[in-house]
Order: sequence, then structure tokens, then C-alpha cells
Amino acid sequence: MSTLLVRNAEIVVTMDTKRREIKGGGLFARDGIIEHVGANDALPGSADQILDLHGQILLPGLVNCHHHLDQVLTRNLPAGQNAELFDWLRAHYDIWARRTPEATRTATLVGLAELALSGCTTCFDHAYVFRNGCLVDDQIAAAAEIGVRFMVSRGSMSRGQSLGGLPPDSCVENEPDILRDCERVIGRYHNPHRGAMLQIVLAPCSPFSVTDRLMRDTASLARAQGVRLHTHLCETADEEAYTLAQFGVRPMAYMQDLDWVAEDVWFAHAVKVDDAEIGLLARTRTGVCHCPTSNMRLGSGIAPLRKYIQAGARVGLGVDGSASNDGSNMLAEARQAMLLARLNMALDPNAPRIWTTAREVLELATRGGAAVLGRDDIGALEAGKCADFFTLDIETIGFAGGLSDPVAAAIFCAPQTARHCFVHGRPVVQDGRIVTIDMEPVVREHNRHARALLA
Repeated sequence: MSTLLVRNAEIVVTMDTKRREIKGGGLFARDGIIEHVGANDALPGSADQILDLHGQILLPGLVNCHHHLDQVLTRNLPAGQNAELFDWLRAHYDIWARRTPEATRTATLVGLAELALSGCTTCFDHAYVFRNGCLVDDQIAAAAEIGVRFMVSRGSMSRGQSLGGLPPDSCVENEPDILRDCERVIGRYHNPHRGAMLQIVLAPCSPFSVTDRLMRDTASLARAQGVRLHTHLCETADEEAYTLAQFGVRPMAYMQDLDWVAEDVWFAHAVKVDDAEIGLLARTRTGVCHCPTSNMRLGSGIAPLRKYIQAGARVGLGVDGSASNDGSNMLAEARQAMLLARLNMALDPNAPRIWTTAREVLELATRGGAAVLGRDDIGALEAGKCADFFTLDIETIGFAGGLSDPVAAAIFCAPQTARHCFVHGRPVVQDGRIVTIDMEPVVREHNRHARALLA
């Protein structure tokens, strides 16, 4: 059995049920599970590994509820720099379909490394383009190399242009093949137990890229196998126009018809929603992943974050794909969520006149994300939860002058690199560097793959 003692943090941000912030404290963990969180004098005196956090704050690992790691290959693509969602997708589909398993590996490693350096310990990846020999197994193997807690989808697209969908037919799959591979991936990889480092999600891509039959069949399979469901929804006005034209209803009503509004479901974006739909999501405990940077970059709009919070909806944060964000930084996403909610308060006369605070968005990025993913073993520093945490140096240029409230400084000040980041009690980042894998050759190989895709 392996023990870990973390002590002498300037402040421990627990995000526990009482939202305690402990000055001069730390935690003790055994085999990756926290046994005690408290002041220094209440912690054991020794352990197999001791981490001293003088001059640092200790926070729960951040939870990223929506990403597309393969899109790290197409960051900053000129054809997609100034385009709304549908045109942006059209510029990318064929390129994503040409990626190789080797390119998927480096994209996953680069994206997860960037997330870990921002304090992220759990990532959900929405993988849905499987052509050219690529399988979800490629992402799974790479995530195991770097050591980040991983939830990944066996996503899908089956409605190509010939069936009235947005993606080209060359990028979609046959539905029987999709469902067979979903069963294979669940059977081989899904771990339903507390502390799982790997879980599988089923995630048809969107209303405009899959059929209603596949949505229903996927939901039935997921519920029979005990895994969660995810899709994009209510992201843009174009999507709303599509479902009205194709199905005669708004996107949320379409999901209701398909039995996709439920506690085992979460939606990415949920920007174009009305008050009744917000209430529906809250009552049914259907989750929402807010992706503010991507929504701004693509001109999609501003999700009504304050209304979601006031309604009691389950909300987490996501960086979204690295080609609609061009970064994988969860601290930056939390900061953006706070600032965008404040801007929306000024722009929308119907928005609640309530300031969204730094601690609220930190909670969305930790406890909130855990709840959206259906996990009660991560998202806070308290006994019985996984030892997933990160630290920030506060005696740095970036925080200088802001230490009257170091916790809020983590959001208000420019996003800083994690000093340490541990997942299940094991270091992924130490002294600001990835330690589980040598990233320099990975980055060189990744850039070669990216150039080859665009050649």
C-alpha cells in the first residue's frame, strides 16, 4: 500500500460539502484515495511520499466535460478561422477523416498534457470520426500513457449529406457497425467502479449528423450496459433551424421525443435555450457542459449560465475541441465562464442581475463537472474521494499584488501553469513539467502529422 502526505499549503480549497478553505493544511491519501483533509497538525507525520506546498494553494483537480482531442491536429486552420459552426465543420470534416491512429495518439497526448498543465485531472473526449483505420482504442491507449483520468465516447455520425445531414457521406459509418463497435468498446474497457481511470460513454454527434433511429438505439444500448449518453445540442441558430425544418420541433423537444432528456445524459453547449427548456433540464437532472471560449470563437452566442445556476441545473465546463478553442486550458475556461456571464448580465435584459463569482466557476469546474459526468468520487478534496489535485504557486509575477484573496486570484488573474498535478495520488505534472512522458518528441511528431494532414 502506498501513502501520500501533502502538507503546508497556504490554502486548501476543498470544495467539500461545506466548501471549506483551510489555511496551512493538506491531505493524506492511501492507494490514490483521500483519507483525511485538514490543518497540518491534524495530518499524519509521515508517508511514503511527502509533498511540501509552501507558497502554493491546493485545489481539487479540474474536470473537463467536453473535448475533441483529435482536433489538436487542426488548430488555427485558416479555412476555419472566421466561420460559424456549420461552415467551420465543412472546412474540417474531410481533414479529420484522413487522420491516422498515429496522429490520434499524439493529438491525445498533446491535448491531455495541456489540460494537466492547467490543473485538469479528468477529461471527457467526444470522439466521433472513425475512418482510415482509427478506433477509440487509439485515444484510450494514449490517455493511459500520460495518466489523466479519462472518459471517452464511442461517438458516431451516420446521417451524411445524401440523407440530409451536414457531414459528407465519406465521413459517416453504417449504423449496425456503429452499434457493434459500441458494444465491443464497452465490454473491453468500461470500468463502472469508484475510482475508475477509464469509462466509456456513447455519444452520437449531433441532430444534424445522426438519424433518430441511431439516437434511440444508442440510448437503449447505453441503458442496458449502464453507461452515460452525450451529444451536442442547442449550439447555434443553424442547428435550431435544421431541427425545425427536418423534425418540426426545436432541438430540446426533439431530444425529449427520443428519450434523451434524463439524468444519464448531458449536452454540450446548450446555448439556444428558453426558460422552459432550462427548467426542463433542471427538473430532469440532465447535465449541461458550458464551453464559453468555443461559443465565442464561432460566434454561436452566450449560454445562459446564470439562469442554469439559479434553476439548480447540473452544469460543468469544457474546453471543447482544440480547433474551435485552439487551447486546452481549464483555468482559462473557468475564467472565461465568469467573465462571459458578467457580460451577459449587461447585454441581456432578462438575465438575472447577479454577479457570477470566481468561487462559483471553480465549483463548476470541479464539483459541477463531476456531477455532470455522473461521478461522486472526484471533484472535491474530502475523505473517500480520489486524490486528484493540483497546486498553483502564488508567489509569482502573475499573482503579485493579488494575494488578498489567493483563491479568487486563481480565476481573476491570468491563468497560471500548475506547479503540481496529481491523478489518483500519482504525479502527472511536477514543478510545471509533464513527468509521465517525454513531451518534446511527441510535439515534434505531432506537428509532422498535422502538416501531413494539410499537405
